Amino acid sequence: MVDTPAGHAPVAGALGPYLDVMVEQSRGELPPITFLELDPPIDSANATPESWCAIARILYERREDHRGFVVLHGTDTMAYTSSALSFLLPSFGRPVIVTGSQIPIMRTRSDGRQNLIGALQVAASSDVDEVTLLFGEVLLRGNRATKIDASGLDAFDSPRFPPVAEIGIDITVNRGLVRPAEGQRRLIAGPLGTVAAVRLFPGFSASILANLCRPPLQGLILEAYGAGNGPSHDREFLAAIEAATSQGIVVVVVTQCLHGSVQPGAYAAGSALLRAGAVPGFDMTSEAALTKLAVLLGQGLDTRTVAEVMQHDIAGELTRPV
Repeated sequence: MVDTPAGHAPVAGALGPYLDVMVEQSRGELPPITFLELDPPIDSANATPESWCAIARILYERREDHRGFVVLHGTDTMAYTSSALSFLLPSFGRPVIVTGSQIPIMRTRSDGRQNLIGALQVAASSDVDEVTLLFGEVLLRGNRATKIDASGLDAFDSPRFPPVAEIGIDITVNRGLVRPAEGQRRLIAGPLGTVAAVRLFPGFSASILANLCRPPLQGLILEAYGAGNGPSHDREFLAAIEAATSQGIVVVVVTQCLHGSVQPGAYAAGSALLRAGAVPGFDMTSEAALTKLAVLLGQGLDTRTVAEVMQHDIAGELTRPV
């Protein structure tokens, strides 16, 4: 980002020279790097599912050329991209660290330099061969991270899963949390499914849901109350969910809460959603649930299979309650 009359904006060619100087001045503490810039660079607020696939494709095509990868990304949609990459690159077997900054790296007081240095050091090691998000003093699993602060420098957290590593004087990896690469390394970066997310609120109108659940929608993330509850006395609302699921739309329930999980059967108000055809997303973040659903639907799987897989862990994104 550089200063423009309209505010901070990405500008092609601004970052490359800075990176070269930073690596040179590290006197060997930073690994040699190859820098690639998307053309044109975009503000992350303009990112789309096609952006996730483009990044995944670049990483996959260069998987044998580098020990690790750092994806520099704006903070607005960083958690969506880090989540998506974990599903688009199954069993990648290389560190992929998504990072960025709250203050542009060209500014004197920027958190970008520290975040970038930490990401490069993690990428150069063989300790965390999965998609992660590094920000401030923590390295988070990419599909467990969410943005919690619009202006603070500790802008990301993983409220439902511990950090994979602490970034302090040393980089301390919690090796017991690192997910090993299993199975065949693949790229899933074709067209993704058409999905949406909606947050319940008191007085939520069933007509809103009915209008949303029209073609070409294939999947819906429903951000419900507490342990996965909704307005169980609203017959029109439940009928709208039943109509959506009967049309083949996969409806997944996650919680609005920062901590905790959807608990099927814990409350009658939650059971009503499941009887209407929705499935629980347990402790997935909204970002992880939405990107996972888009990736699964993009593979051409039938809706029953997608609904079933959404309830199971495939990339470290969820923990089913005991």
